[in-house]
Amino acid sequence: MKKNMGSADRIVRFIIAVIIAVLYYTGVISGTLGIVLLVLAAVFVLTSFISFCPLYAPFGLSTCKTKEKK
Repeated sequence: MKKNMGSADRIVRFIIAVIIAVLYYTGVISGTLGIVLLVLAAVFVLTSFISFCPLYAPFGLSTCKTKEKK
């Protein structure tokens, strides 16, 4: 897997995942919506750690900084 996520994208996803987890465990969100959001948060954390988003690949998107060739 080629990395396609930059550091800003990874940080934003991780922060969103933490916010969702806090909202779930404090009881602000619950039920089916809470479970779906927790799964989404888990996906965000996983993709943040591996720096690869499977949804970016088919569209050729990348938020990584490109290295200039000299």
